Formats: sequence, C-alpha cells, structure tokens
Amino acid sequence: MARTLRSRRRAEPRNLDGLPSPAAILGFIGTSAEPLGAREIARAFRVAPADEPALRDLLRAIERSGRLTRAAGRKYAAAAPLSEVIPVERVDTDGEGVPLVRPAAWRGDGEAPVYRLTGATVADELAIGERATARLVARESGEVEAELLRQIEAPAGRIVGTFRRRRDGAVLIPADRRDRAEYRISPAAAEGAVEGELVVATELPTRRSEARRARIVERLGPADAPHAISRLTIAAYGIPTEFPPAALAEAERAGPVAGGRVDLRDLGLITIDGSDARDFDDAVWAEPDPDPKNPGGWHIVVAIADVAHYVTPGSALDREAASRGNSVYFPDFVVPMLPEALSNGLCSLKPAEDRACLAAQLWIDAEGRKRRHRFERAIMRSAARLTYEEVQAARDGAGQTPIPKERLDALYGAYPALDRWRQARGALELDLTEHQVLLDRNGRPSSIVARQRLDSHKLIEEFMILANVAAAEELEARHRPCMYRVHDAPDPEKLAALRDFLEELGIPGVALAKGQVIRPDLFNRILKRAAGTPNAQAVNQMVLRSQAQAVYSPNNIGHFGLALPRYAHFTSPIRRYADLLVHRALIASIAGGSRQSVAAAEDLAPIGQHVSATERRAVAAEREALDRYRATLLSSAIGAVFQGRITGVARFGLFVTLAENGADGLLPVSSLPGDYYTYEPDRHRLVGRRTERTFALGDSITVRLVEADGIGGRLILGLDETPDRPSRSARPDGRPPGNRSFVRGRGVRRRR
Repeated sequence: MARTLRSRRRAEPRNLDGLPSPAAILGFIGTSAEPLGAREIARAFRVAPADEPALRDLLRAIERSGRLTRAAGRKYAAAAPLSEVIPVERVDTDGEGVPLVRPAAWRGDGEAPVYRLTGATVADELAIGERATARLVARESGEVEAELLRQIEAPAGRIVGTFRRRRDGAVLIPADRRDRAEYRISPAAAEGAVEGELVVATELPTRRSEARRARIVERLGPADAPHAISRLTIAAYGIPTEFPPAALAEAERAGPVAGGRVDLRDLGLITIDGSDARDFDDAVWAEPDPDPKNPGGWHIVVAIADVAHYVTPGSALDREAASRGNSVYFPDFVVPMLPEALSNGLCSLKPAEDRACLAAQLWIDAEGRKRRHRFERAIMRSAARLTYEEVQAARDGAGQTPIPKERLDALYGAYPALDRWRQARGALELDLTEHQVLLDRNGRPSSIVARQRLDSHKLIEEFMILANVAAAEELEARHRPCMYRVHDAPDPEKLAALRDFLEELGIPGVALAKGQVIRPDLFNRILKRAAGTPNAQAVNQMVLRSQAQAVYSPNNIGHFGLALPRYAHFTSPIRRYADLLVHRALIASIAGGSRQSVAAAEDLAPIGQHVSATERRAVAAEREALDRYRATLLSSAIGAVFQGRITGVARFGLFVTLAENGADGLLPVSSLPGDYYTYEPDRHRLVGRRTERTFALGDSITVRLVEADGIGGRLILGLDETPDRPSRSARPDGRPPGNRSFVRGRGVRRRR
C-alpha cells in the first residue's frame, strides 16, 4: 500500500510551495475506503512538517468548495458529486465585496458549501435571499466558484419604494439601489396611494416592448413619518412582524413558574444593558471565592431567562421562533422573535419581580481560567435594572446606583481576571466604532453618535463568554448534541490579500509567512503596530474582512476569533433560537430537571444553516436601516464639506467613510481630477497615469456631499480639492504603473 501511495505522489503535479495539488489530494482521498486525516495525507505526499499547517489550510479550502466533507475525528472524505449547473441562493457578501451563494436544494451530508459568485455586475444582479442558476467551476487554488448564468425570478416579486405621480401617470421608484427601473402604476392598481408614500408592490406581467408595471399591495405611510425607515427596511427584507394567533394565544396563557427550583431571589442579581435596550434576559452577580484553595479566585453567577419553560418543542411559539430565527433591532423598535407577553413580560428580568431562570454557577481562578461550573434551574428576582453608563459612573465615583457599592466592586474585581484570560488566549482585539441613532420625541432621527466602549460593556461581555464556554463544555462532556457557535480560521486567499495590503502600508515587525499556523494573536500584533497611525481604521477593517464568518453548527471546529476550542450561545434565548436549543439540551442534562425533547445532531445541521441565514438577514437589514438614517440626516447638508477616509476601492470609484458620523458614500471616478486612473485591486488603489496621483485604501480625504438619498440609503460624494494636497507616486520606485485596466474621470477605457 505504501509503495502505491509513493508512486502516486511522484506522478501528481505539485504546487510551487511544495504542497500537492488539489487534484492530487482529491484523487488520493477518492481511492480510500475510509476517511483520511491531515497527517495521513501529509505522510502519503511526504509533506514536510513545516508545511503541514499550509496543507491543513488547503484542505479547508477544498472542503469549503464542496468537494470534501469533514467526517468524524476531523477526517476528510470525498463529497458526493455536484451537478455542473445548479440553483443557488445568495446568503452573504465576503470581505472583498464578492457575493456568496450556497446550493438552493442541498441534500448532501453536513452543511451546504458556500461559493463565491462571479460574473459581470453580479453584485448588482442578485440580492441576499434571491436565487439564480450558476455553473460550478473548479479553480487551480482548489476552490469552486459559481459563475452566474441567470437569475431565477421569484413569483410575484416584491418591490419596495416610493409612489410618485407624474404628468403621464403614476410610477413606483424602487428603494433598492440595484433596481433602476420605474414601474408604471395604473389608477386601479394604486390602492389609494398618495404622492411620496412608501409602498410595497408586486410586478405585473408585461410584454417585452412595454414599460414595467406593478400593483401596490401594501401602503407603508409617508416617507417622513416616524418609523418609516424601519418599516421600509422590514418590508424590503421580508422580515415577519405579525405572530400567528396560536402563538399569541400560547404566550398569553403563560403564567408564573411553580416550585421545584433553586431559590436565588436573595442573591442580589442585577441586569446591565444599554439605555435603549428593549429586553432584559441576563443578570449577573459575583463574589470572591471563599475557597482557600483558590486564592484570588471568583465565584460568578450568570442567570438567563428560562425561555425554554414557556417555549416547548413543537408548539406554535416554537415553530414561529424557529422560523424567525432571531429578533431584529432597529433604532426605533424591535421585531421580536417571541410575542411581547414573553419578550417584554415573563421572560424579561424586571426588577423586584420573580422570574424563572437557568443559572450558570461559575468558579474561576485569579487568572480568569474556569475551574468548575454548575447549571441549575432557578427562580430569581432582579435587584436593579442598570445601564452601562450608570454602572461605569458609579464605578468612577461620578454617580450612584441603588445596589451596595461592594456588589459593583465584586463585579469589577472579577472582570480583570477574565480579561487576563482573554489576553492569555490571544483573542482577536478589533477596534471598530459602532454608531447609534438618536431619535427626537416624535421618533424621528436627530443625530448619529459613536457608541462609547466602557469597561462595563467589556465586563458583561466577558461574563457572557465565560457562561457560553461552560454551556458548550457541559453538553460536550455529557455527549449531548450542541448547537455550537463556530468561527473558522481565515481563508488563505484572504490572508494573502491582507499580506499584500500590509506590505503596501509598510507596517513593520509582523509577517504573514506562508505555512505558519495562524492564530488570532498574530492579527493583534498587526493591530497594535497600526494603532495610533492614520491607517489604524483601515487596518482594522482589512483584518475584519480577512476573517471567516461565524455561524451556527452542530459540528464543532472551535471559535477562531475568541481563541476558544468550544463555544455555544447560551445567554440570549429570548432573541436567538440557537440559544433556546442550547437551553433545552442543558435542561435535559440537569439531574431531576424536566426532560424536554432535544434535537438530534443530524436535525441541528439544517437548523444551524437556517438560523445563520436569518442572522445574516437581520445584520443586513439593521445595517441598511442605519445607512438610510444617515442619508436622511445628511439630506439637508448638500454641498457641505466633510473629512473622510477611503474604506474601499473599486474600478468605478472610491468608498469613503465620513469621520463625523460613520456614513459611507461613493465618490465616483468621474468626479476625480481629469486623468486616467489605473485600478490596482491587489494594492487597493487608483493611480493616475499622467499625474501618478494615488487614492488608496486608508487615505484621509476631503469630500463634498453631492447627493443624499434617504430612501435608498445612498450618498454621492465629490472630491473637495485643496491646494496643499500632496501627490503620491504610483509605485515606490516612481515608475508608472504597468498594463492594467484603467479609468478616466469622464469615462472608462481598457488597455490590453
């Protein structure tokens, strides 16, 4: 057998870096009757020990392409063959702006593979959730990409936009920036809509030579009305807002819990949330560990609303929660996963009211490492509902809270230990600014401000991470199916793009060497080098783009960003269905607890895919609503000048983030000074062929607001020239750029 493998290895081509080609790996695995591990593959191809990490990266890339599956024990087997042309559904966008799709009807083992979608203007043609037919094409890197063939039109497609009356009749102008058509609305199809009203419509069949037509099916109200932006975004993403009568009835029938629980009502648990929080489902408490064998250690309690007590498997509430997947948060209201009777009632840990909870008793040492844990169903009574700002002010001596000072001191005493544990693990430390929309008394946006990042935020975050780790360890130790929160290591191609970007910036002291084991702390060293420099935000963004996306899965591959071997979401079952599944599995494991039905591992895989997709939908909707609020606020500032930073570079222009409120706008290449501009994607920049002037990712730039579309959430910017703006050489050696596609301020030309 060994002789056969050696001869196969010599016969197959190898990459320049000394690794076997993807074709060779697939051929070798395909001849094996049993799944093979990375070490067996390395031994068969005589891969040097120093190259084994790179081999594992290559195996992950082939697995993501759908041509390998991960079997038990982290071993690989050949995947069932996919047809060449398949229907796909867009699920997300990667860090480089490339659409990601997965098979629309996956019947293979494990989770459906995700492919990068290629094709002309593909990002403008397929929205998240929309489907298309695509041809699967294997690349030399081992990845499989999907080439767009044609979009699959959904029956009675929804169009969300603004109703306008013209001299020649009424039209619907879509809010979606990708849809540039105007839809004719006949008087009979207008449903009484008035000028400027936001509406939802369905497209009507038309002949090829006719203008596109639509019928209004829902009126959302005036564009400047309170909640208009959120309602528009909800309609655009098809987020369900109405609960079935059966689910509402179950929620209304729910009552207080009976006995048979551990009594934590005198413990003094408190909730700490944002001032704009709508639900309170986690409470915390801490004290120094009295155990003399644990000097400097801490005893922590994290109590979470016992949603599983009210939402039982197979019930109407369960079916609706599973369908929604998660709550969706907008600046002015929340679309909850559960009816208000639960989400804002019995499952909200309100002060001075008895509530059912699932408590994690946690003991850590002085360095923040967990020594032991215990889960128990309990009854609690919150001592206070506090905000992050109140807690931090009290800690800093600038305010008071209704709870004793020693209780806060204990929380802040346990936090540094957990922070040391985080630093020792080398968890990823990105510095990204989040923004918050402030509303006036009428519910209209008044301003957008950066959210403060306080120690009180970090305290709660570390407490929750500790409880989540304990939940995953508990279920794994008891051999229970678990819905893990997994985060894969970065893709090698994205790392290569990050390496090129860092080399262009000249950030010293950190190298992304080929074949080295990639750990989060490597990125932390990069971020520390960039901290305090003009390129800090750009480096943070590029590091974020290089990361894989966290998803839910019953197959544990660890959490790369948190540097944890096992991790599960336990702390928010009121707003995340994945957490509810974890609660049910834990409850089934508690001695003497109620024996709830728990999903089997094979049933969790499709649920994980679904809730990961609803999470992506929620994130996209929340981000789009924020863009609309920003554009709405800036619509009165046309012509104003702003400082910004280039956060994206494309052939057609620059994406600029404004320093004042984090708004993103497009600076079209047509507004740049009259020169031809070479687009260098590997260096993330546009370079003038004549002037050698460079616009690169991370550059500070002064722009003028040209257009603000609040409904579409779009900003168009123009360059605001100043006499002292320095020019940069197109190359470090001053030579002109090579033969690449290049664009000019008033048009596009291609050089071959």
